[in-house]
Amino acid sequence: MFADKLLLQLLVLSSTAVQISGEQGIRRTSANVAGEYIAESGFYQSITLTGEKPLVESQSKYQNIKVVQSKYYGKVLVLDGVIQLTEKDGDSYNEMMVHPVMFSHRMPKRVLIIGGGDGYVLSEVLKHPEVEHVDHVDLDSAVIDVCRNHFPWGSAWDDPRVHLHFADGSKFLDETEDGFYQVIIQDSSDPFTWNDKGEKVELPSNTLYSKEHFRNIERSLSSDGIFNFQAETFNIESDLEGIVDWRKQAIDVGFENARYGSISISTYPTGQIGFLLCEKSVTSCSTPEEVNERYTSMLKNGRETSYYHPKLQQSSFDLPLWVEKRIYQNESKTISSEM
Repeated sequence: MFADKLLLQLLVLSSTAVQISGEQGIRRTSANVAGEYIAESGFYQSITLTGEKPLVESQSKYQNIKVVQSKYYGKVLVLDGVIQLTEKDGDSYNEMMVHPVMFSHRMPKRVLIIGGGDGYVLSEVLKHPEVEHVDHVDLDSAVIDVCRNHFPWGSAWDDPRVHLHFADGSKFLDETEDGFYQVIIQDSSDPFTWNDKGEKVELPSNTLYSKEHFRNIERSLSSDGIFNFQAETFNIESDLEGIVDWRKQAIDVGFENARYGSISISTYPTGQIGFLLCEKSVTSCSTPEEVNERYTSMLKNGRETSYYHPKLQQSSFDLPLWVEKRIYQNESKTISSEM
């Protein structure tokens, strides 16, 4: 999810104290932590590790990969010094990236996942019995290899419905036929950061947030298709500006509606992140009764969730007033599938 955010992210595994400096001044933290500093807001948070060596550490063509053990959050996946997920609270982000969009579509047979190399999103998609075909597209095979062996959902890629592609997500879509997928989920890293001069710096994943890419996604979806993507936190001003822009962009390329949903997750900066759920046809979405029926059936078949439940089909889109005003401005917020 997160790539370099503003000035500094760090992973410290030695016994030496660390000094953090940036436009907000100098800060100190103890050793044996995985943490992230947001210079734009002066926010820093970290997780205490056990002090042991990483369970695995490698350098791929694209990034540094670590799996470390924490005292409270279990195993932690860290890419280029940035926490991606933990065993304890990874359910909140990944279940919400998947189940609101999957239940919103009445028959999500063909699904595309862009990013999400840790495999958690994939494992949640596969809980839906309607799924017949999943294309999972990720650049870095090394991340997938690590997660296969170190996380409990690592067998997800063995499911015969899954087709794994090591490729650029935007280029993969160039070859996709029109209307092939019912659902597309984009679990990508941040599209931009800021340097120490306060200048905005575009990151490689920026192409996945471009208007051309969104247009390709809209084209690749069926007439009732739905797109869900990682849309940052509303607690950081530059991210909130991005949310507003990406939502407008989604509607400009042809989505009838785009709604920002909020997720509580303690190990991400500010404890909150969100997603934008973009629908091509609001009236084609599942009714509350259909969502409840399918969820109950999923539970009976042993496919449980620990964060998501059907009430979140609506309540996750209920935002603080100041956030709703910024995102929707003078619009009347459209809610499909009133619960």
